[in-house]
Amino acid sequence: MPANKSGPVPRKKKGRRGRLVAITVVLLLVAGIGFGAFWGVSTVRASFPQTTGSLKLPGLTNPVDVTRDAHGIPQIYADTDEDLFRAQGYVQAQDRFWEMDVRRHMTAGRLSEMFGKSQVKTDSFLRTLGWREVAQKEYDTKLSPSTKKYLQSYSAGVNAYLKDHEGSAVSLEYAALDFENDYKPEKWTPVDSVAWLKAMAWDLRGNMKEEIDRSLMTSRFTPAQIAQLYPAYPYKRNKPIVEGGAVDPASKRFTPGGSANAAPANPGGVTAGLQSQLSSLSKTMDKVPALLGPNGNGIGSNSWVVSGAHTTTGKPLLANDPHLAPQMPSLWYQMGLHCRTTSAKCNYDASGFTFSGMPGVVIGHNQDISWGMTNLGADVTDLYLEKVNADGYFYDNKQQPFITRKETIKVAGGESREITVRSTRNGPLVSDRDGELANVGKDAPVGNAAPDRGDGYAVSLRWTALDPGKSMDAVFEMNRAKDWNDFRKAAAHFEVPSQNLVYADTKGNIGYQAPGRIPVRGKGEGQFDGTYPAPGWDPKYQWTGYIPQKSLPYEYNPRRGYIVTANQAVTDEKYPHLLTKDWGYGSRSQRINDLIQSKIKDGGKVSTDDMQAFQKDNSSEIARLLTPYLTKIDIKDKYVRDAQQLLEGWDFTQEPDSAAAAYFNAVWRNTLKLAFGNKMPKEVRPDGQCLTVRPADETGPADENDKYIRECGERAGDTAQPDGGDRWYEVVRGILDDPDNAWWKTEDRPNRPGDKNRDQLLAHAMKDARYELTSKLGKNIDNWSWGRLHQMFLTNQTLGTDGPGMLQGLFNRGPWNLGGGEAAVDATGWNAAGGYQVTWVPSMRMVVNLADLDKSRWINLTGASGHAYDAHYYDQTDKWAKGDLLPWAYSEKAVKDAGKDTLTLSP
Repeated sequence: MPANKSGPVPRKKKGRRGRLVAITVVLLLVAGIGFGAFWGVSTVRASFPQTTGSLKLPGLTNPVDVTRDAHGIPQIYADTDEDLFRAQGYVQAQDRFWEMDVRRHMTAGRLSEMFGKSQVKTDSFLRTLGWREVAQKEYDTKLSPSTKKYLQSYSAGVNAYLKDHEGSAVSLEYAALDFENDYKPEKWTPVDSVAWLKAMAWDLRGNMKEEIDRSLMTSRFTPAQIAQLYPAYPYKRNKPIVEGGAVDPASKRFTPGGSANAAPANPGGVTAGLQSQLSSLSKTMDKVPALLGPNGNGIGSNSWVVSGAHTTTGKPLLANDPHLAPQMPSLWYQMGLHCRTTSAKCNYDASGFTFSGMPGVVIGHNQDISWGMTNLGADVTDLYLEKVNADGYFYDNKQQPFITRKETIKVAGGESREITVRSTRNGPLVSDRDGELANVGKDAPVGNAAPDRGDGYAVSLRWTALDPGKSMDAVFEMNRAKDWNDFRKAAAHFEVPSQNLVYADTKGNIGYQAPGRIPVRGKGEGQFDGTYPAPGWDPKYQWTGYIPQKSLPYEYNPRRGYIVTANQAVTDEKYPHLLTKDWGYGSRSQRINDLIQSKIKDGGKVSTDDMQAFQKDNSSEIARLLTPYLTKIDIKDKYVRDAQQLLEGWDFTQEPDSAAAAYFNAVWRNTLKLAFGNKMPKEVRPDGQCLTVRPADETGPADENDKYIRECGERAGDTAQPDGGDRWYEVVRGILDDPDNAWWKTEDRPNRPGDKNRDQLLAHAMKDARYELTSKLGKNIDNWSWGRLHQMFLTNQTLGTDGPGMLQGLFNRGPWNLGGGEAAVDATGWNAAGGYQVTWVPSMRMVVNLADLDKSRWINLTGASGHAYDAHYYDQTDKWAKGDLLPWAYSEKAVKDAGKDTLTLSP
């Protein structure tokens, strides 16, 4: 793997030229070009945190110690809860305030105040969703007094830091902003912290992208074809998380083991004619910063726990690695929060991964329990068509007034913009935020005509996260939980985003709980199951409530001795409630199941080293399935045959230096493109991919009289289709033994006959892959490697994505050549429609040893610091790329032994 070096410059976004010039000039000066190295170095170092000696932190009741190890990871020791969280706020502001400031502007729809008019459309959409407004309601009406007190203490710590730091002393990025205007950060508030949970929920919102995509595909595919592209979950091959279980009809309580009622029937589609308007909504959504990663089937995580009966330690081992967007700095911030003595006034002794800007530990352990998370993927969003006119919307044959509010968007360097947000009983009208959506639904086939179609149907969004909840309470409750009962009570408050929660404790117990506020849908035509938009005017399609918490699946000490969650189905088909129709398809989860089974069969034991090795498993399921077909094809062209031979004897692992992995993944990409991608509507094909096709409304076999049009893709590359994830494994598996299936056939064109069957298409894909890799990696296949194709770039999510290369080079790092791949356990995801570049990664990895917490291990994607050129900006990345983990000190003695710097914060 090469050392860090600059990668290709990302595509520029539109912005104010003057601002970019100003930023570039300042950063050239910061780098010491033109005004001397001393001034540049002093500016760069101005924001580095003080980590030794002592500082005053007003509001403390007693001194607080902050001990940092060789990687700058802080462990905080305090005597009261309020002191602990006040110090957490101060320390996170030291390392990550720029990140915190940008996040709160994003969640409040105020990015334009920092970055100008280029962000107005994004802000308008975020204001329409109203994250900040909902967070304020949560804080005012839902959260417990203790949670509010902790949030206030955290905010006070952040503000104490800001009081003594400004401009470049806060972060280098402010030196750039200050050059053009007098932007200064506002004080931090508790609602700034709560609102971050809305951004987390948005990126983990479930199947909204699939709901849109299915509707967009109706322009080119029949309902039967779309159903083939979204096959049923393979329950017989890939095990769900909870095996068996039933909900008692009388008590509504879920009991592990046993059976339940039949699952709901598949629905009928009602919105096949929404192509243009849903495409616009999709493009608007793509502009919202996806801080956690591209939303869709790929985003997820691995987490599993093995009981002491099957471990070398005699106590449980728990592993977790959330798959999120690669970014600089990492989304996670490692930290320990320790009461010197746990008591009624100081309740916490937790360590793990936090979000900068939010108090508490999100994933980790305390002295008694450990927990991990993966995305459950529950369907918690629905798009509704709305019959509207100038005065309101229609519901149950009556006109209802819109719920409206005015929003003023301030724009740095420009005039403020005012928007009106309109909402119905189902939620905000997201169609108001895009000009192409002004005529929404003109040809949407619905069961009953509108009283007044007017300008068409509007589109509203119903989403559980837009109702105030108690997820912030759950974070603190989980941090101080002592046993399974405490953990489940905390989980009941973790309403959004809905996560799979795995559990282990020092007494030897393991468990799983599915939490979340998951809707129960009404009985519209066929069955309203959230896979397509629904008619908002019809009461039969309304949500009727939420699945009771006591009905949600769980397991506690299952007989098999381990639990695996990796975004697969939670339960079998007999579970009576609809969680989603769009699970991950279980490729990763079943591989982890198989790895554990291979270790524990015949009485074998799983070690901490084994758990770590499992996290780096890069075996490709689709390669195992497809390669035997590829190697049997008779290839006449020696140039292509040389590449085909790479697959003979290959073990299906995807190491960075593997030429076979490079070639197979290129063949897979080209297979998908030929069989499916080139047949997709432009709205889901990747931006910049232009094809000559027949118009979408032409049907039947092509002939010489057909007219063709030039049509270019419109979807961002990391969210385009076919993405190549394990849903596509199932699609291809379903037709692989049907060599004459229609999907294998491509259209005849003048002077270019199409492929007639499976083997012709696969041969075509192997040829295209050979020439593609020749252009990317060279003619000599001995020089090919998967890592050279499959690279990770760490990009600053603000100044690192805009402007000249010099600007980006100051904040971005990369590339790293990675192994792993899409739907592998080592899930370095890439989108087959968009290219090979890594789009999500295991954003951190941890293995918790419940027999001796000091023997646990962890690693972050980048480092503790958000300051470019700080020693801890990306000092964990090389180790992360190799699959290494760092020792995770927890006890006071272990923390002291590992400590390099200690800072005392005094009242």
